[in-house]
Amino acid sequence: MKLAYCAAAVVAALLATASASTASAQDVSFNAAVTSDYVFRGFSQTDEEPALQLGVDVTFESGFYAGAWASNVDFGDDTDAEVDVYGGYRTEAGGFGLDFGVVGYVYVNDPSGADYSYFELKAAASRAIGPVTLGGAVYYSPDFFGADEAATYVETNIAYAPISKLTLSAAIGYQYLDVNEDYGTWNAGAAYAITDNIVIDARYHGSEIDGPLSDDRAVGTLKFLF
Repeated sequence: MKLAYCAAAVVAALLATASASTASAQDVSFNAAVTSDYVFRGFSQTDEEPALQLGVDVTFESGFYAGAWASNVDFGDDTDAEVDVYGGYRTEAGGFGLDFGVVGYVYVNDPSGADYSYFELKAAASRAIGPVTLGGAVYYSPDFFGADEAATYVETNIAYAPISKLTLSAAIGYQYLDVNEDYGTWNAGAAYAITDNIVIDARYHGSEIDGPLSDDRAVGTLKFLF
């Protein structure tokens, strides 16, 4: 069932691209990053070890977009990597930026029966007020990571750019789980553009879950944009 869901997410991303095929690609971009710890919603995905991450994004004049992103992971089993495939549509209305999409999370070499792979539907909105951008997002999965149960993640975020190359940002989220205990998570940090193609990010992550992989931690990331 999980594989079917992930296949649906991949198909949705491809359909987004196909829907925009009548318009020329507005932008094709690549990114690569090295991070001291891959943290997702408060939990280390690499057993507190570094990660190498690669991505590609395609956007169209119509507002449709599609992309793929990959990272090494370490769950203490044979799982080697996470590959995300996503697609959606961005637009503006009433001064708000809107983003509706789907994300498929596929885990390479995950154990049989682990049910790691899943997909989420996403709805997000943001509004820029001078140098400040406020945002919020909701993610819903009918069959979440490692469980045959639904889950919803809600996040609010803020970003402030006091100067052209520096961005301060923070986010607060809450993960609602049908099968396990709900929990809150947060992060705050700063990103500085060394050049137009190199960005360094220092961030502190925290969560309400006590554990070796979900304790508060500082993470440093060096990102390259092409």
